[in-house]
This record gives sequence, structure tokens and C-alpha cells, in this order.
Amino acid sequence: MRHGRAALAVSFFTQGALFALLVTRIPAIQDRYGISDGLLPVFLAAVPILAGGGSIATEQIVKRVRPSVVLRWVQPVVAVVLLLLGAGDQLWVAAVTLALFGVCVGGLDASMNMLGVSLQHTYRRSIMLGFHASYSLGGIVGASLAWSGAHWHVSLVALYGPAVAVLIPLTLVASRWYADQEQPAVETADEGGRQTVVMRMLMPLCLVMAFAYIGDSTVSNWSAKYLQDTLHSSEQLSTVPYAVYMVTTLIGRSVGDFGVRRYGAAPVVRLGTVVAMAGFAVVAAAPGAWVGMLGFTLLGLGLCVIVPQTFAAAGRMFPGDSDAAIARLNIFNYVGFLVGSPLVGALGDVWSYRGAMLVPMLLVGATLLYARSFEAGPAGYGVGHERQRTVDVG
Repeated sequence: MRHGRAALAVSFFTQGALFALLVTRIPAIQDRYGISDGLLPVFLAAVPILAGGGSIATEQIVKRVRPSVVLRWVQPVVAVVLLLLGAGDQLWVAAVTLALFGVCVGGLDASMNMLGVSLQHTYRRSIMLGFHASYSLGGIVGASLAWSGAHWHVSLVALYGPAVAVLIPLTLVASRWYADQEQPAVETADEGGRQTVVMRMLMPLCLVMAFAYIGDSTVSNWSAKYLQDTLHSSEQLSTVPYAVYMVTTLIGRSVGDFGVRRYGAAPVVRLGTVVAMAGFAVVAAAPGAWVGMLGFTLLGLGLCVIVPQTFAAAGRMFPGDSDAAIARLNIFNYVGFLVGSPLVGALGDVWSYRGAMLVPMLLVGATLLYARSFEAGPAGYGVGHERQRTVDVG
């Protein structure tokens, strides 16, 4: 199990790096392919929409093959697609590669979290935040590489090529130790012996997932513009909030599992929600750039715990069919990402960007209404003061 846990952490790290290498170089991709400002949102919106489709397809695929098999082969495909995107120069190449990237990322995100939840079931203690900390670390590394490429005017193919050449062998080697676990039998199974996922029960967690990603996409898409245009920072300083957000996300996730083990998932999610709401409030009321940076710091510390614990809660809610529950929940990751940026932009244009920050604050705050969904389920962990285990699996 220790080998499986380390191998999956490598996968999360790789995905964080690959995704950061894409999103932080969107302006360069736009210039390379001559994508107009009017057409760019269409391309960007297609990625999460197709990723949702990929997540839906993965739910069906894992009924026939193990999630580890899906992850083992889809992750190298994502890396190759990114390289092809950096190497092309015609608009149809951008359309095809971004479409493939979206579909494959949907399958990748779903299968990674399926394996993470199944490992957590085996450990019978919280480890999901640690996997997402690896993702945050990969994002920091990928964003740093992208910054270096932009600073030294490195072409996209020269930037992506070495990264892909390292990450593909790394993940293929690590995939030898991916650990699938059998899902436990439960009383609420259907006639085929498999538990049925009830969307009415899952929907509170789906909403929490969407709200969390609305908050996350607000930071990733609007922090620089908000600091520069609303808080009148320098252009150089405006690039700092997202980096601060990623670092505090890494810190929060690195220690978050200990909080879940000690106090339980629901209290940790409640605390994270309150901290995130405070962060949005500070950002909205900030008199200057440095106070605004404090707000984005609080946002990183607050939002970082919600998504991993939402996946974990879905696994506890449907232990007999956690793969299907996670695949469906994962769709709302992309719903939040798709809604968040246009929502804040539209409100900023018709109202004010300070006022627009209050809307994701209220949406994230709705997590408090659904906090009971994070209480321990049949798996028996998540309420704090975990039960003693007869065998220590690491």
C-alpha cells in the first residue's frame, strides 16, 4: 500500500505540472495559432465541457477495466497531446489537441481520484489531501517552468518537449505500483450485487464541488487583473497572488490530513469554508495590493481542503460503487470551472469587481449548509479520533 500511495502521488504531481504548463501559457498558445480574442473563450470553454464527457465515459469504462489501467495509459496521452499542441501551428491542430486534452483530462482526473479514494478506504484514515498536495506541488513546478520559458522566450515545443520526456517515463514506471482495491459489499446493493449511486444523495457534494471550483477559478483567472486594475498594483506584483495562492494551497493540503484525522472531515471543511469566505471578504474590501494579497493567502488556506474531502465524502457515501460516485462528482469540477470565470467577469463589468468577489464568497459559504454530508459513512472514518486499527498499513 505504501508503494501504491507513493505511485499515485507521482500521478497527481504530474497532472498538476501538465495542467499548469497549459493554462499558464494560454497567451503564447493564442499567439502561436493566431486565435482571436473572440474565439479564445470558445476554445477554453470546450476543454472543461469535453472533460466532463471524459469523466462520464470513465464511469462506464471502469466497469470493464480497473481505474489503474485507465490512469496508466491516459496520463501519457495527455502529455503527448500537450506536446502536439506546442508543436502545431494551424488552427485545426489547436482545436483537435485541446479537444483531446479535455476528454483525456476528464478520464485522468476521475481515475486518479477513484484510486485515491480506494486507497483511503484501505488505510481507513484520511490521505486524500496528501494526494492533492502533490497536485499543488506539480502546479507550482509547472508554473515555474512556464515562467522560465516566457522569461527566456523559449518556444512552446522546446518547453513542453523536455517536460514530457521526463514525465511520461516517470508515470509509466510509477504505474507499476498503482493499487486497485475491491469495493466492499453493502446492504444497499442492486440485484447485481453493486451499490446504486443515488444522485439525490450525491447532489449536495456536487454543489459543494462546483462552488469550490467557482472560487478556485476566480483566483486563477481574476487575481492578477483584480490586483492591477482595482487595487492599482504594478504589473509585476499582480503576478504574485496566484503564486501565493498555490503555495498556501500546498501548505494547507500538506497538513490537512492530520486535521481530518484529529477532528474529522466535517469540522475541517467548515473551518476551510469560513477561512475562504474571510479571504474573499478581505479581497473585496482591501484598500491596497498588500491587503489583497492577504486575502488571496486566506483563500488558498481555506479552499484547499474542500475538493479532496468532497471526493472522500462521496467514497464514504457510496462505498459499494465509489468509482461511479466519483466520476459523476468530478463532472461538477468542470461545471464550476466553466461558470466561475465568466460569472465574475460579467458581474465585474456590470457592477464592480469588488462586488463581484462577494458572489463566489456566498457560493463557497453555501458549503456550510451541506457540511453534514462530510460526516463519516460506512467506511468508518472521517469523524475524528479514528478507531484503532489492528494492522498498520503505513
